[in-house]
Amino acid sequence: MRIANVAGRACLITPTGGVDLFDASQGAFPETVDAAIGDVVDIAAWFRSIELDLDPTLSTTALLADLGRLGPPITRPPQVFAIGLNYADHAGETGFDVPSQPMVFTKFASSLAGPGAQVPVLADTIDWEVELVAVVGTGGRDIAAEEAMSHLAGFCIGQDISERRLQMASQPAQFSLAKSLRNYSPIGPWITTLDELEDPTDLAIACHHGDEVLQASRTKHLIFDVATLIEYLSRHVELLPGDLIFTGTPDGVGVGRRPRVFIQPGWEIRSEIEGLGYLHNTFVQM
Repeated sequence: MRIANVAGRACLITPTGGVDLFDASQGAFPETVDAAIGDVVDIAAWFRSIELDLDPTLSTTALLADLGRLGPPITRPPQVFAIGLNYADHAGETGFDVPSQPMVFTKFASSLAGPGAQVPVLADTIDWEVELVAVVGTGGRDIAAEEAMSHLAGFCIGQDISERRLQMASQPAQFSLAKSLRNYSPIGPWITTLDELEDPTDLAIACHHGDEVLQASRTKHLIFDVATLIEYLSRHVELLPGDLIFTGTPDGVGVGRRPRVFIQPGWEIRSEIEGLGYLHNTFVQM
C-alpha cells in the first residue's frame, strides 16, 4: 500500500488510480496522513478487502508527473531522528572514523517539504544527502531488532539538505540547525508499506543533477540497518507513531569532493530509491 498527502488529504494510491481515504471509508479513517499513520495495518487490511472505484488522477504515474500536488506524507512528526555517518564510504569521504554506535541528531519539523518543493539557496555551501526515511507506525520503548520492522508504517525518500558552513560554525560541530532551514527536508513522494518491496533491506539509492550521478549505492551498505536503529533509539527514548528516522546518506556529497562542489541556484536534483518513487527539487535564489 502507498499512502500520500494530496493537497492535505490522505489518499491511497496504486499504479492505476487511488482514493481519498476519509471519503472512501465513509469516515472510518482520518482525513490526514498524520492522523492515520497509527492505523496503517488496519487501513491496509480494509483496502485489500474491498473493491473501490479508483480515480486515475490519483495513480502513482499521474502524481509523479505532477509532484506539486503532493505535500510531505508526514507534516508534523512528533520526533525526527537523523543518523550521521551511517555508510562507511561516506564517513571516509568526509574524513571521519566509522562510528561504533549510531550518531544521532535531529532535524526540526519546520524544515519538512513535499517531494516537488522548491528549496531556497540560503548560502554558497549547500549540500545534498539522499536518504532512506523510516516512518514509525507503532511506537514503543525497548523494541527488539527482531520485532522492529513490524513497528514501521513504511519507508519514504528524504533529502537531508545541509548548510555546511553553519554546520561547522562551532566546535564541536552542530548538525541540527544547519540541516533544518526552510524546505531543507523534502520527503515523499508517499509512504510505501514494506510488503510492496521485494527486499526492504536492500534498495538501490541515488540522486542526480541533470545527467550527472551525484550518489549511487544500496541500503544494504548501511552500517546500522533500520532494525538496529529502531532497537537503539527505543532503548533510550519512546518512539511514537509518525516519527521519522533519516537513516543516513551514502558517499558522493559535495563536501567530500575535491574540489568541493555545492548546490547553485537553478539546480534540479532528483532523489530516488528503488520501489519508493522519487523526489524532484529545484533550488532557487532567495
